Amino acid sequence: MVACPHCGRPVEWTEISRWRPFCSERCRLIDLGDWIEENHRISDPTDAPSEDPPPSEDGPPHH
Repeated sequence: MVACPHCGRPVEWTEISRWRPFCSERCRLIDLGDWIEENHRISDPTDAPSEDPPPSEDGPPHH
């Protein structure tokens, strides 16, 4: 048994469960729509902020 990713209902993980891991086509389509609208994203580790702070605009000019 797994929980439907959209509504949380229990879903039996068998061949009979046509929409697994979702409980129904409706929940599957809602989830797909969320991905299309970019409500869900897979994080990109290259977009992580660096540990060094950005240079300050108030500092001395670099030549």
